[in-house]
Amino acid sequence: QVQLVESGGGLVQAGGSLRLSCAASGRTSSRYVVGWFRQAPGKAREFVASISWSGGSTAYGDSVQGRIAISRDNAKNTAYLQMNSLKSEDTAVYYCAAYYCSGYGCYRVPNSTDSEFDYWGQGTQVTVSS
Repeated sequence: QVQLVESGGGLVQAGGSLRLSCAASGRTSSRYVVGWFRQAPGKAREFVASISWSGGSTAYGDSVQGRIAISRDNAKNTAYLQMNSLKSEDTAVYYCAAYYCSGYGCYRVPNSTDSEFDYWGQGTQVTVSS
């Protein structure tokens, strides 16, 4: 299985930027899709973005569309979430997640439902001050 560790969270002012990283270890020789989710206090977990194994297909949540970009470097077994124009409502714990794929599933637009992801990191806190 794959293990995921997030980093890069912190405190940032509204309008600022942050880049989160998700480092994978373990069975990284198999192909896997990566996603980012977030959960604010008292709220349900929310889909942020996901990226295919190839990196050629991505999906974004409606609330972050246009402000966030997901990318990955398979040589480094690391995925990234670049967040710009941050707002106070972006404050949450951000989780990296993954599921293994095969064939066309590694190239098509990735899933955006948390139940489709089998492996999860511990999360990193992002706090946006207004």
